[in-house]
Amino acid sequence: MAVGEPVTTRARKGEYGYDGSFHTVSPGAQLAGVVATSAALLAGAGFALARANRLAAALATASAVEILATAASYIYATRSGKFRAWDGVLDNLRLRGDETLLDLGCGRGAVLLAAAKRLPRGRAIGVDLWRADQTENSQQATLSNAALENVAERVEVHTADMTALPLGDDSVDVIVSSLAIHNIPTHADRRKALDEAVRVLRPGGRLAIADLWETRQHAARLRELGWFNAHRRNLGWRMWYGGPWFSTRLVTATKPA
Repeated sequence: MAVGEPVTTRARKGEYGYDGSFHTVSPGAQLAGVVATSAALLAGAGFALARANRLAAALATASAVEILATAASYIYATRSGKFRAWDGVLDNLRLRGDETLLDLGCGRGAVLLAAAKRLPRGRAIGVDLWRADQTENSQQATLSNAALENVAERVEVHTADMTALPLGDDSVDVIVSSLAIHNIPTHADRRKALDEAVRVLRPGGRLAIADLWETRQHAARLRELGWFNAHRRNLGWRMWYGGPWFSTRLVTATKPA
């Protein structure tokens, strides 16, 4: 593959689960809640219409449609949209194929393994704490997906905290992260995770962080440190986790050499 040559979307062989918060309510219970609420609203709309209350029927129907559309947007983003969006992000990184890449909060490997496919002479490293922010999230699930995607020999994963990375200074060429840093509970620790990324990235290395919030602060911090081309942009409808009010933004920057 030539330097910077775009890689088209490939058929995925791994199973990457669903993104979300499943610490207290299981995915099945959340889905049942969506279905039950929508059904109740539609039943209420039918009852209101039978009583000639068109306004109440319209409001109930609109609420049900909104709930179902939000669920559909979320399912699309986590099962398909994020893969297509990250194809574009990885294209823009213009990987040579021999880099060492680090994925912060790699989960079951959606971004990690997509990157590994572009590193035939390189290395893709993933770190995570394997919490319930993705269904059936585990180190073994990620390694199994790596084998299914035929990139196991160039992938390694570690159980590690993003605020204390088990890597040396200036040890990786590229850092990526998708919807992970926001799971850290405090602003101070989210800043520490970013500073750890700054520490382990080599001079001249590139960073791409996609997240739901605090991306403005990430970009400002990198500019403050003198990083080049520190930009923030919306990744668009493919990564709407429920609608435009849950849109994902990408921060990219290059560490000064």
